[in-house]
Amino acid sequence: MTFMPDSIEGTIIDVFLWIWFALTALSVAYVAYDQLKGGSAQKENSLAMKTMRWGWVLVTLYTGVFALVIYWFLHRASARETPEQSQPSLWEQSVESTIHCVAGDATGILIAVVVMSWLRLPMGTELIAEYVAGFAVGLLLFQALCMKSTFDGSYWRAVRGTFLSETVSMNAVMAGMIPVMIILMSRDMSAMEPTSVRFWGTMSLALVVSTVTTFPVNWWLVKRGLKHGMGGEERARLCHAVSAASKLTAVVLTLAMLVVGIILAARYGDFSMRAGTAHVTGTTLPIDGGMTVYSSFPRQA
Repeated sequence: MTFMPDSIEGTIIDVFLWIWFALTALSVAYVAYDQLKGGSAQKENSLAMKTMRWGWVLVTLYTGVFALVIYWFLHRASARETPEQSQPSLWEQSVESTIHCVAGDATGILIAVVVMSWLRLPMGTELIAEYVAGFAVGLLLFQALCMKSTFDGSYWRAVRGTFLSETVSMNAVMAGMIPVMIILMSRDMSAMEPTSVRFWGTMSLALVVSTVTTFPVNWWLVKRGLKHGMGGEERARLCHAVSAASKLTAVVLTLAMLVVGIILAARYGDFSMRAGTAHVTGTTLPIDGGMTVYSSFPRQA
């Protein structure tokens, strides 16, 4: 099926996306107020806490109502806990860790995907740049800075100490994003243009899926003490007890997730597609006069 700009189906998709982004704006406004000024804002002003607050705002910006629903249930559940509870539960820390992970990785990925789309590179090449950018932003700005206190205040020790957790988290993020991006963009060329609402709709859906695929990995990391969500510093100090075999198993499993995502994308999408061209029955055609061409289904193997 081809989504033509003047088709009823294409119009419905665009209307739905504009409604989605309107709800996203309201969701971001609520979460930003609640985190930065409202009742849920934490009194502590450490760098880790500030980063976590902005992480919620960023993930809500990227995933809209999906993040708002998670935020609502998480913070309403926290509000119901008794004052005697000194540390958040494992599932709460895992959610916070996942949000923190997606916020950092997605920021780097979105920067890379916008730049690469303007360079008109094949999607296969774009994905490599997105992985590198997401990994760098996630590790250097979000993970290491927030975990610095766990490593005696040393930033570079924190970089080395969080390298593994960032690696397995990034693998899980891309395992969710790659098939969504490749499959949808292969079927609708407008979804490859940053000036199109469908581009941002595709990225939003991809990040929703990646949040789901990343949660089990972050749950394991938090349980093992390799990461911590808000209030989970005590568990994070157990990281030295994690065996090398367990760490290797985590890397292998997340790489397997990534491979499955790539296989799905290759089977139902086309890694050779690039912004600014239309791929029809094996022929790559330039887009003339700034017109957006909506591609047909990719070739079947």
